[in-house]
Amino acid sequence: MTYLWIKSFHLLFVMAWMATVFYLPRILVNIAEAADEPAVRDRLVLMGRRLYRFGHNMFGMAFLFGLALWQGWRVFPQALPNVTASLHWIDAKLTLVVVLLAYFSWTGRLLKRCERGGALPSSRTLRIANELPVLVLLGVIFLVIAKPF
Repeated sequence: MTYLWIKSFHLLFVMAWMATVFYLPRILVNIAEAADEPAVRDRLVLMGRRLYRFGHNMFGMAFLFGLALWQGWRVFPQALPNVTASLHWIDAKLTLVVVLLAYFSWTGRLLKRCERGGALPSSRTLRIANELPVLVLLGVIFLVIAKPF
């Protein structure tokens, strides 16, 4: 039962983090398109800053619960199973999570650059970049469900 609670919390925080991964670039698109309206731009930057901080917190919680799922069996062998059992799907999944984290950090840097008055990529470029995490997330979901290797 402990395992199911930990897994449920991990999924909850992953979903919350992924919401920020998907929404922060949309805020950047709106900032790029609101260059002529300083009040709108300032409001969007504030929203982006708060969302980025929220995303950091959600990633941290997802990471802690994920770590418990991955390595918790070493500390609590009676309560938590070894879910990876020398399979290598977890390596591929963690690699894709690192890619998503790098993407999230990149969008955060764009936001900070914007706050300092720097230029953003075009709204078209940001729209295209906004679609990429969907494909990476699909890979993560497939690896977790299918455990192909």
